[in-house]
Amino acid sequence: MRVGRAGRIAQVAVPLGFLALFFGWPLGAIFAHSLRAGAIADVVTDPFLRRVAWFTLWQAVLSTILTLAVGLPAAYAVARYEFPGRRAFRAFVTVPFVLPTVVVSTAFLALLGSDGPLAFLHWRPGVAPMLIAHVFFNVAVVVRTVGGFWANLDRRREEAARMLGASRRRAFVHVTLPLLAPSIIAAASIVFLFTFTSFGVALLLAGPAHATLEVEIYRQAVDVPDLQTAAALALAQIVAVLAVMFALARAQERRAVAQRLVGAADAARRPRGREKIVVGGILAGTTLFLGTPLAVLAWRSLHVGGRWSIGSYRALGTSASTSTLFVSPWAAVRNSVEFAAIATLIALVVGGLAAVAIAARPGRATRTMDAFLMLPLGTSAVTVGFGFLLATENAPRSIANSPLLVPIAHAVVAIPFVVRAVVPVLRSIDPRLRDAATMLGAGPRRVWREVDLPIVARAFAVAAGFCAAVSLGEFGATLFIARPDWPTVPIAIQRFLGKPGQIYFDQALAMSVILMVLTGVVVFAIERVRVRELGEL
Repeated sequence: MRVGRAGRIAQVAVPLGFLALFFGWPLGAIFAHSLRAGAIADVVTDPFLRRVAWFTLWQAVLSTILTLAVGLPAAYAVARYEFPGRRAFRAFVTVPFVLPTVVVSTAFLALLGSDGPLAFLHWRPGVAPMLIAHVFFNVAVVVRTVGGFWANLDRRREEAARMLGASRRRAFVHVTLPLLAPSIIAAASIVFLFTFTSFGVALLLAGPAHATLEVEIYRQAVDVPDLQTAAALALAQIVAVLAVMFALARAQERRAVAQRLVGAADAARRPRGREKIVVGGILAGTTLFLGTPLAVLAWRSLHVGGRWSIGSYRALGTSASTSTLFVSPWAAVRNSVEFAAIATLIALVVGGLAAVAIAARPGRATRTMDAFLMLPLGTSAVTVGFGFLLATENAPRSIANSPLLVPIAHAVVAIPFVVRAVVPVLRSIDPRLRDAATMLGAGPRRVWREVDLPIVARAFAVAAGFCAAVSLGEFGATLFIARPDWPTVPIAIQRFLGKPGQIYFDQALAMSVILMVLTGVVVFAIERVRVRELGEL
């Protein structure tokens, strides 16, 4: 898109200014607080905080290993075999990944609690439920990342090894696995990032005796409160995440192998003989593991007091519920929808301007800008929310208590999704189309409206869906900055779970189902847009 000098400046200045103000400033506040009164030294020498850091590390490593163990068989089945419902299975596996953490945590509470189908396991808050929930969340990462790469591997290398006498197992270990290593490391790095920065799952399922760094940051900032220690913990977590991500990226680069890829349709075939039993078992086991918690969540919300009833939904309108949330639960639903709409609009404007600048002018400057815009992906939402809390502690009350801080924080987290969705599409536009329109007398604005916009519109629609889904389910940052009388649905669920009594737990189930439906509608809309787009290519 050809624009004037002022337009080019705006494409760069608006995104960088927004991120500098609402991401750089909060991170700067965390850094400044962490340097006060020897807070970093206190964190390093405190035995309890060292145990928290060690627990955060090893549970993330174990969660990653378990996720790979569960996800790789499913990735194998999807990548190598053609079967009825293959596309539906891949979409189904993705559903847990986009669900809000509070919904998944509530689903496991309903499944494992005293009145749940697995009550005989005598579940108690601890490490095991948290690990299972982490696997539940992140199986999609392995299936999508490894399965997508695996589907395009040329089978002839493995077949050649088999013809030379290698067993199926040896051919996989010595031929296929080294080729898959970069994609496995990529998936492992993403899973590790999500589990190392786990907050909602750890807060609701692990219990106070097993706090991660995220939970301890929240406890130090809100319950103690000790802002300096919380800031030092947040800084230590950022450094640790960056170090681990750098190490994994180097490992992925070293294991990269030049190879010939084929179309996914050429690699997949129908299972034969015993393969049908293996593939069927993998699909059934994965479906049962991922579908049971969500099915139990919906069932428990409609099965109150031993009979079918919508009483838990009706109870959302009682005065007791309103007094718990300071507003009506349905006001919390309205808040979530409104915040999601505002956050999506901000993210589309800021991310869209950045995407146009990055796509139009490739070079070192725009690559640096692109990397800066991706930084929120490597920073947890809890850190962003805590940074907002520190940055606004001395601000006027009208700013510190403004409900607009909530969608702004959500937009900070969502902007990278817009950039990643739009930039590749803009770069794919043939410049000759723009040149032809210009030669026919169209001005820059009309060229954008008639050529670029129709092509990139669906990419913006997909990005908008992701932004809305992120905002609807965002919990960590919102917990720090949302005013008590402006709760979102995730905050409402957390407050209900924190109240004793079955009636409040039933209402948490009902609110979780409502949030699950809202998120599901958004995800379904995204898939419809993608399917239509693929159908037209």
